[in-house]
Amino acid sequence: MNVTEVLKMVDELAFQQTGKHLNNLQKNVVRGLWQDQSYSEIASELKYNSENHIGNVSRELYNILSKQLGEKVNKSNFCWTIERCSNSFNLSNSSQQVLGLINSHISLCSNNPQDSTKNSEQNSSNQFNHDLTIAPKITYFYDRTTELNTLSQWLIDQNTRLISVLGLSGIGKTTLVKQFVDLNLQSFDIIIWKNIKLSPSLDHILTELLTSINPDSVLADNKLTQILNFFRDKKCLIILDDVQELLIKGQFAGHYQSEYRDYQNFFTMITETEHKSSLILISQEKCQEMISLDQELYPVQCLELDGLQDIEILRNYGLPDQENWSNLIELYEGNPAYLKDIASLIKGIFGGKLSDFLTENSLIITESIKSRLNPIFERLSLIEQEILIEISQDNHPVSREQLRERLSLSSIDLINGLDSLNKRYLIKIIQSDQILFSVSPVIQQYIKVCCHQQN
Repeated sequence: MNVTEVLKMVDELAFQQTGKHLNNLQKNVVRGLWQDQSYSEIASELKYNSENHIGNVSRELYNILSKQLGEKVNKSNFCWTIERCSNSFNLSNSSQQVLGLINSHISLCSNNPQDSTKNSEQNSSNQFNHDLTIAPKITYFYDRTTELNTLSQWLIDQNTRLISVLGLSGIGKTTLVKQFVDLNLQSFDIIIWKNIKLSPSLDHILTELLTSINPDSVLADNKLTQILNFFRDKKCLIILDDVQELLIKGQFAGHYQSEYRDYQNFFTMITETEHKSSLILISQEKCQEMISLDQELYPVQCLELDGLQDIEILRNYGLPDQENWSNLIELYEGNPAYLKDIASLIKGIFGGKLSDFLTENSLIITESIKSRLNPIFERLSLIEQEILIEISQDNHPVSREQLRERLSLSSIDLINGLDSLNKRYLIKIIQSDQILFSVSPVIQQYIKVCCHQQN
């Protein structure tokens, strides 16, 4: 058997068992297993920095094959089992015979392979419409297996209609969503990626969506109705990145700018209308729908990202002091963008010696990190800025009562300000005998640097 035949066989078995064809990652794993590669070798070839996810994908495949074939399949017997099953099914190597599967689970089909390939390509072309022109290309992906599984559960198993992926700038929101898309292209008839920074108008977005889906059917009126009709007919996945650009600067989090309030109706309609499609919002703060809609009553979910703690995140940055990697990750809270920038600084100024950098005993805010945090700080209301600066003065968490004593704010302004900062992921809430508030070391150092420069 060649690898193409193996892929067809495993794909058909998987489809018979689960009703789903193999996604791109599963196909690559099958190819690697057939070539007797280790999990680490497959991960390296696919540019994964952890073999754990590859192992999980492989074990899921073994489980599917075991159930379908009625015998235990694992890594050690994968190749032999596939080969033996192929022989027992009397599969021909003739050029006129396409791989077919028989018995109660599988059916034999005999076709010209060139015609089959051609028909498959035509069906794929007709069935799938994926517009990822402005989606980022992923060079390295670090282990977020749990988050990927969560997205898969929400989007594929549960058909959740509105999902927000949330967190600070640089934490990996866009990378996570793109990785999910790359792994699940065949699970959606239509996938379209848009960035609010490039086209913030909802009318413009709807026109682009309709044009991408079916350019001959775009009508000037009732574009929302047209979109919802497509969402009923096809399983669509629409990604909107940088959604925070729709929200008002200088006020508490989650409120739309007046010219973009039509998005609120759009997002609400997505949740209230019956269809089989999904919308992913990537944002640094929650929009109003994620705050007001009850997840028990509406098909909405929030995925809030924290920093990564996997030391593999530094493997590709050329820092030799591996024993100190975890210290650097802890210092910069596992934020991939911060760590990439700091690694570049260490290579340039410290000759790549991480230990020398750590002996400085200070958290350095580079211009690149500062440029990421500046727009976030500028989005804050004056009340939020005042609260954030006050919390940053302490090296330990503070209570609401302590903040009330230090700040000339009403109780309601203080409560709303803390709530808004929490929705922007700028403060941490610690629950002990009393509720305490703190900021991350990076935010704290940024505040000190900015205040010093302003003074």
